[in-house]
Amino acid sequence: MIVSDIYKNTVIRFKENEIPEPENDTRMMMEHFLGITRNDLMIHGDKEVTDNLETYDKAIERRCTREPLQYIIGSASFMGLDFKVSPAVLVPRSDTEILVEEILKDLHSGSRILDMCTGSGCILISLMNYSNECIGVGVDLSKDALEIAEYNASQLVPDKAVSFINSDLFEVLGEGDKFDIIVSNPPYIASAVIEELMPEVRDYEPRMALDGTEDGLYFYKKIVENSEKYLKSGGLLAFEIGYDQGEAVKQLMLDYGYNEVEIVKDYSDMDRVVKGIKAFHL
Repeated sequence: MIVSDIYKNTVIRFKENEIPEPENDTRMMMEHFLGITRNDLMIHGDKEVTDNLETYDKAIERRCTREPLQYIIGSASFMGLDFKVSPAVLVPRSDTEILVEEILKDLHSGSRILDMCTGSGCILISLMNYSNECIGVGVDLSKDALEIAEYNASQLVPDKAVSFINSDLFEVLGEGDKFDIIVSNPPYIASAVIEELMPEVRDYEPRMALDGTEDGLYFYKKIVENSEKYLKSGGLLAFEIGYDQGEAVKQLMLDYGYNEVEIVKDYSDMDRVVKGIKAFHL
């Protein structure tokens, strides 16, 4: 089969199975499994392909069931880095890059960073990659997720001071352990809404990383409530949020005495981040 026919046939199959962005997914699958680049598609469309077609076909079948592309190829791009992913972790998304970019504005050399609900480690590792002499700690309840995060750190920031802790939020942290920045992309989808999500998320991504209980705010409340013990005065607390949670999370932080609390929008003009500064105590 020639390159152009593989591309056309795959796009057709993806469209028949209502795959979002079928052309993009086809190009990524062809490059990953067949070594066919975008340039090959444009210039060498009549090139015969014989190797790895069976493996490619099996991967296409998986995608047609709506399994996330990133799980099939085993990686996801985030902040210019390639992260290993598996069904143990959420797929890193470009929306979350807004959170990282906001923190980088306030990140200084030597800062201590706590990433609560770290998952693949994409937030913490990206912050460590683009900073100097910082110390990073990632926390997650899932041991399987932490294995992925540890692998990503070993590959992407091998010379940085990054460690990971298996804990139910702050449970095993010492109260004297203070951080300059606490960041989190916690589970924030209301339980009843999960069944309405697109199949890639609803059927394949880890439920414990999605479910924010009845109102979606449970983990924000827990983290804000306990952050007093672990964040230095003048330190930054920053969250990714759902599009309709900005005012609720902002008010929660104000209620606990945070200053300069603001909501940051993403490139689609949707509320995406809430951040604030812990008050100084004289």
